[in-house]
Amino acid sequence: AVGQFAIALLLEICHHIGHHDKAVHDGRWQNCPDWCFWDYPLIELMGKTMGIIGFGRIGQATGAIAKALGMKVLAYDEYPNETGHGIGEYVSLDQLFEKADVIALHCPLFSETEGIICRDNIAKMKDGVIIINNSRGPLIVEQDLYDALESGKVFAAGLDVVSSEPIREDNVLLKAKNCIITPHISWASRESRGRLMDIAAANLGAFIDGNAVNVVNL
Repeated sequence: AVGQFAIALLLEICHHIGHHDKAVHDGRWQNCPDWCFWDYPLIELMGKTMGIIGFGRIGQATGAIAKALGMKVLAYDEYPNETGHGIGEYVSLDQLFEKADVIALHCPLFSETEGIICRDNIAKMKDGVIIINNSRGPLIVEQDLYDALESGKVFAAGLDVVSSEPIREDNVLLKAKNCIITPHISWASRESRGRLMDIAAANLGAFIDGNAVNVVNL
């Protein structure tokens, strides 16, 4: 579900489907002298490069969809594995910043990943890069992303998470150009919520039976 949502954010940036749907319902197509119209440049993903920071199960799910769309997949992760090698190419973080047309964040929030999208790292990226984050809000320094969006260094951002949730009314990204923000719903498909409930019930049943599973030893 989270991988699917990451790609959904990206596709909305590429095609502005919501905007054009509203334009049609507002009567603009029926009153258009031409057989079609578009208000934004439309972006084809085939041949472009997706860079994924954090290439565990979710990152690999996103990578598999990107690969199916004809994108080259680069990945940065401290623990490469065979499944990942089958989807994309592992590279250094700086190589990913340099080569990716789209950067998707799927890493946990640790001290070393907090603020990984910051002014200095944005400077290493391609002009016009697209950034997708439906992992954790504090992975991004929001003022730095705002500045990059306003300058055009970052073409667009698709975010399902922000630094403080629910979002604060003074969050600078609410005023940023080309910034889509959704309310932390990547995980919330009916199917995903059903799996979460099934796992919780199975965990409890196994514990009651004396055979605890999914144990985290602290």
